[in-house]
Amino acid sequence: MPMQPIVARIRRLIVLAMISALGYSAFATASKGYCPGGVNADGSFIDAAGNATELAPSCISLTLQPSVLIFIGIFAIVIGALTFVLRRAHDVPAALRYLDRGAAAVVILVVASVAISQIWFAMIPITDWNGAGRFFYPFPFGSVDLVITPMQIQ
Repeated sequence: MPMQPIVARIRRLIVLAMISALGYSAFATASKGYCPGGVNADGSFIDAAGNATELAPSCISLTLQPSVLIFIGIFAIVIGALTFVLRRAHDVPAALRYLDRGAAAVVILVVASVAISQIWFAMIPITDWNGAGRFFYPFPFGSVDLVITPMQIQ
């Protein structure tokens, strides 16, 4: 059957895309938090400079999550590879090349997205936060959720 290698390669591309999406979901997650200030020995609050304050210092929590854009990218690569096979491949070796390139593109996208999002997230200067200001997130490689809450005394 002449189509068997193409069907097998399509199956491999789809399975690889699913495994890559699961891997991206697992490895594109992280979190970190910081509370500038704290509690004095007498139980009163202090700010980041060590000055007494009546209000509880604000704490920041950042959570890295997978970006939906990467999942859309994986889907687009798979559909694009299948479209190239249908429109441009004139023989079996050409079809296999398009499918192999699609598989390589999926893997490159996922590995690059995980690496970029993790490195960028690790480099966010959370300890420089003073209660105001902005952070630059690893868009579109990951999605970051920012939560600011008052410090809790336990």
